Amino acid sequence: MKKKIIWSVVAVLVIIIGIFSVHAFTSKDGSSQNGRTIQQIKKSGEIKIAVFGDLKPYGWVDQNGNRQGYDIALAKKIGQDLGVKVKYVQVNANARVDALNSGKADIALANFTVTPERKQVIDFAKPYMKVSIGVASKKTSLITNVNQLNGKNLIVNKGTTAETYFTQTYKNAKLLKFDSKTQQFAALSDGRADAITDDNSYLFAWVKDHPDYQVGIKQLGDQAYIAPGVQKGNKSVLNWTNDEIKKLNNNGFFTDDYQQNLEPFFGDDVKASDITINK
Repeated sequence: MKKKIIWSVVAVLVIIIGIFSVHAFTSKDGSSQNGRTIQQIKKSGEIKIAVFGDLKPYGWVDQNGNRQGYDIALAKKIGQDLGVKVKYVQVNANARVDALNSGKADIALANFTVTPERKQVIDFAKPYMKVSIGVASKKTSLITNVNQLNGKNLIVNKGTTAETYFTQTYKNAKLLKFDSKTQQFAALSDGRADAITDDNSYLFAWVKDHPDYQVGIKQLGDQAYIAPGVQKGNKSVLNWTNDEIKKLNNNGFFTDDYQQNLEPFFGDDVKASDITINK
């Protein structure tokens, strides 16, 4: 009986060690390396990139089943410059960190806002976009000041900076939380809430297609930045991605990406300089 227990414990330990070994490697200099290295990604011929599938104009699937958007163009460019195919890993906002740290994705480009809390559990490369929290509501009952949300029903997407703001900084609104972008915008259209809060840039895009609504609050809190996320401690992918973002900034890639994939969806409220980072 004791022998069976001992062998059972040994078997469990072997399984645990095996799981960790899938996601942790040792570099040539003997230092710890979490996740796949750039060399391993190239050798596999494929990079796994986490993206949204329902967030127009950043990452969505069109009627022909093709992925489109600002983040998708960046993902394609990364794959091209690495010389590998891109495998898209579709995620919701609250699944981005897990996708990285579980090894399901090498990089996350799902409109990922840099925050101190997230930097504790993943690493961010250089930012490629600026963003702020906004609030949209019907023009007939337009919300233009955060205090107007006192006691009102406010839609938020789980795992976003907007959710954090309204749970930690301004707590007087009644939050209706949704897992996906599709769900949250459907809830607003159905009249289940007085307003919706999210990154202002895609609220601007949404209200352009829904003229009964307007972004009455264009900025809450500090300006934030969107950056590629990588698994915590993956220095190989982090360093390569930093170099890639710097190169793409220098050659005007993000300005072109904006003009092709964002500008057609924005109204006059947004300019390229409001979104892109030219440094």
